[in-house]
Amino acid sequence: MGDVKVITSDFVHVQISTSVNHATFGEKRFPKDITISELKAKLELMTGGNCHTMKIQVFNDDNKLVTTLDDNNRLLGSYPVDDGMRLHVIDKFEYNLLEESVEKFELNEEEYAKRNDSVKSYLMKNKIGKYNEEYMKTKEQQEAESKALAESMSVGARCKVTCTNAPTRLGTVMYSGTIDGLSGYWVGVKYDEPVGKHDGCVKGKRYFTCPDKYGAFVKPSCIQVGDFPEEDYDLNEEI
Repeated sequence: MGDVKVITSDFVHVQISTSVNHATFGEKRFPKDITISELKAKLELMTGGNCHTMKIQVFNDDNKLVTTLDDNNRLLGSYPVDDGMRLHVIDKFEYNLLEESVEKFELNEEEYAKRNDSVKSYLMKNKIGKYNEEYMKTKEQQEAESKALAESMSVGARCKVTCTNAPTRLGTVMYSGTIDGLSGYWVGVKYDEPVGKHDGCVKGKRYFTCPDKYGAFVKPSCIQVGDFPEEDYDLNEEI
């Protein structure tokens, strides 16, 4: 028999909790190819913890500790983190997001802006996220480059897809643009093999049409357009 290929998702869906009052933030979606350092930066904005001091533990459905994300340079996908697991953020927490979110609705925007102990003031003081001018410029530049790259890929073009922790796959460009509910620009691909995730329809909206399990949306940076002839896959050669 031939080699067995294990195809995994490029993203993982996990629950988030913190060590302050066991606050929870519901299910979140993270790409597997981000480093633990980048993950901590995202969790800092979400939970209020400090990315330089926080520790992240991973628990399974049975609430048993699976692992600790202790290497900032490793990729999230290199750890045994699966859909449905829980990331528990341990830190001192300089502010409590749950208490803050309740109190904020009792203030008008002007009064809230005057506070020096709010989430907004903390983000501004530490130049985090949209309050970091250099970060925002870099983000805007990356989004512009991603848009230009996506728009340069014509529907019908042959392509090669190379994603982190996944084998190289060949396919055809079927769509390029935005997707409802997701940030950034994406390219819809019909694979030559049934290694995709859908038939071109996501969350009830159809972006292109192909057989089920042949379609996928991929970041433009993972796609190379070129003369990639479709291979002849004879599914009867193996049993």
